[in-house]
Amino acid sequence: MTVSCLISSAKLFSYFEPMKYLLFIACSILSFNSFCQDVVVPYKIYDVKQQKLTTVDEIVNDVKNADVIFFGEEHNDSIGHLLEAEIFKKFNEKFPKEIALSLEMFHTDVQPIVDEYLSNLISEKNFVKEGRAWPNYKDYKPLVEYAKDNKLPVIAANAATRYSNAVTKGGLDILKSFPKSSLDILPPLPVDTATGRYLQKFSDLLGGHSMGGMKVYQTQNFWDATMAWSIAKFMKANKGKKVLHLNGRFHSDEKLGTLAKLQKYGPQLKIINISSFSSEDFDQPEWEKHKNLGDYIIITDPKVKRSF
Repeated sequence: MTVSCLISSAKLFSYFEPMKYLLFIACSILSFNSFCQDVVVPYKIYDVKQQKLTTVDEIVNDVKNADVIFFGEEHNDSIGHLLEAEIFKKFNEKFPKEIALSLEMFHTDVQPIVDEYLSNLISEKNFVKEGRAWPNYKDYKPLVEYAKDNKLPVIAANAATRYSNAVTKGGLDILKSFPKSSLDILPPLPVDTATGRYLQKFSDLLGGHSMGGMKVYQTQNFWDATMAWSIAKFMKANKGKKVLHLNGRFHSDEKLGTLAKLQKYGPQLKIINISSFSSEDFDQPEWEKHKNLGDYIIITDPKVKRSF
């Protein structure tokens, strides 16, 4: 769950997206990668290292040198969601059966339910209800269904809500009081609280609002640690696999948050970071001001963005 969800979860779950826009965007993306090279598409991709515009296919080619690929999204960006599905599909086509999907949108305690659905043992209705899928699950459904059809693992990466609520109320130290049976779905304790740039960004995002004696920020760090640990555990148990991890971009922009935690849990892991967002400078991008966000920057056209 991202910071915006923590501050006001009601905003997250009133999503509306007309089908005609989905069809338009999908056709544009497909056209961009196939026969209509001159079509105007609602996104642009910038390679920060090469300092030039690039394509989805070039990102896919770059993945051969990576273990984990972060896709930092805006949860209300329709184009971003479609790109995620396209990238996931192309990753698997390039590296068959080597790709796993990791999702902020599902919690560690529902991993058995996710696995049961992927194995076609339970209905989608039960999966959505008992897996506590986000109300905008339709945006992530294409990725989950692709994983199911192609027998690819899906990692329910985020912290279970009961633990997040406990941290928000009692701070990170409360985790030490949970029984040993809970430790399988908790990150290694103690969980560090990041200082420096990440703390400053978080404070700026709250706009001067109280952080409740830092407990809200501790919850943010707990989410980061749990997602990072979920990925690290999977990588340790599945040598040679690659992971595409989706999270709200605050968790991974500037290689902070979840990404920074993962670098501590798996310092040997090679990570590529994508930051994707709707940008008002879409027509004339100022790439210089975005370059610190990731290895690849994807900006999407705000005119076709649909908000929650």
